[in-house]
Amino acid sequence: MPVTAIRDAGKAAQYARRRIAFWEDYSRGIARWDRFRRGYQSRLGEIVAFAIPPGLTVLELGCGAGDLLARTRPAEGVGVDFAPSMVRLARERHPGLTFLEADVHDLDLGRRFDVIILSDLINDLWDAQRVLEVCRRHAHPGTRLLLNFYSRVWELPRRAAERLGLAARPLQQNWFAPEDVRNLLYLTGWEPIRGSREILFPFPPPLLGPLLNRMLVRFWPFSRLAMTNFFVARPEPGPPSGAEPVVSVIVPARNEEGNIPNLFARIPQMGGKTELILVEGHSSDGTRAAIEREIAARPDLGARMVVQTGKGKGDAVRAGFSQATGDVLMILDADLTVPPEALPAFYRAWRGGKGELVNGVRLVYPMEDQAMRFLNTLGNRFFSLAFTWLLGQSIKDTLCGTKAIGRRQYQLLAANRQYFGDFDPFGDFDLIFGAARFNLKIADLPVRYGERTYGETNIRRWSHGWLLVRMLALALRRLKFV
Repeated sequence: MPVTAIRDAGKAAQYARRRIAFWEDYSRGIARWDRFRRGYQSRLGEIVAFAIPPGLTVLELGCGAGDLLARTRPAEGVGVDFAPSMVRLARERHPGLTFLEADVHDLDLGRRFDVIILSDLINDLWDAQRVLEVCRRHAHPGTRLLLNFYSRVWELPRRAAERLGLAARPLQQNWFAPEDVRNLLYLTGWEPIRGSREILFPFPPPLLGPLLNRMLVRFWPFSRLAMTNFFVARPEPGPPSGAEPVVSVIVPARNEEGNIPNLFARIPQMGGKTELILVEGHSSDGTRAAIEREIAARPDLGARMVVQTGKGKGDAVRAGFSQATGDVLMILDADLTVPPEALPAFYRAWRGGKGELVNGVRLVYPMEDQAMRFLNTLGNRFFSLAFTWLLGQSIKDTLCGTKAIGRRQYQLLAANRQYFGDFDPFGDFDLIFGAARFNLKIADLPVRYGERTYGETNIRRWSHGWLLVRMLALALRRLKFV
């Protein structure tokens, strides 16, 4: 080994020994220090628990006493720390979880996890890039990496707290900026999904806590003063592998008799197989008979009809999804204002890992003259900006009826639908809100939007506009101010 490498390895080992000694000493006075950190830790636990659905496999590196890992309610939780006293304390506090004593720089557990947490760790690492590579080794394609780290804005307040005896005096820290961490994620094969600034004040009076740490911290300039930076990332997608998946195309159809023959003639074949499911929704024209005729005339398509028992497009989408057998589920409106020929682009984006929810966008390409009225266009652009801010990911069109989502991801959303309730008559927000709630990657895909050639639109400008305002309010309560 070269002399330089030996010297660097010696420095890293010395760095680790000093930190182990620090945390061993910290553990002996943990009751004292936790008293001052209780508000910060409690709020951080709320944020992490909200981001992780219960029942997953979770790995936390630098787990300390294990309290944050326990908040995630994992099916299996594994915590790793290099301080022996911290590991013993974690085992005492949380006997249902597994805690290992190891240096995370050299960790190899020989398995993968659904979620990996690095909380207040990267500022304390000798080689943050190496540890993010370790995380990548323990990740499968659907893994989510959650990490938070102190903001540099709080460097001076932190030092003041140390002098006052309100915080333990740490060893030298890295004090990464968010741009530094984004670059490290890029270098180690991680793709950030969203980032936020959290915790405006770590020990607020009881009545001011929600105002400061849930609401004001979301707005400039208060967000610039937040205590911690928070990121959610996923492994960068690799090239597609394995057999081509089955594609299910769900078409809600109410009073669309004249569009049904054209739909059957134009539906593309995608993946290993494409199944077409039409959900007939209490039509007053001959839509049901038209579907039956086309199914009989085109047995090669393997199309099926589902008769809707509930009401609304959202209910129709859920009914169709419940009958689908495909690995990827798509929605196409029967009015054909988004052409069926656009669906292969959704398939390629999903198959290539560009998005776990691929969302159609009608507001990029020029529209046909009568495709969307001016006020509707203006409203859609406003709501796209509002929901992008609310959800933390780009959503340039909230009501385009064409979408694609993986079956596994949809099942996750459906299993946790009670968080929002049965609120969505459109079917779009059920998917968009669920995807944002569980940190799925949302990809906007521009489509050409045309005029109707048969029937009338089911969109009612004022009543549905009011529904969108209600959706904004729901997103504020259930996604933004939590």
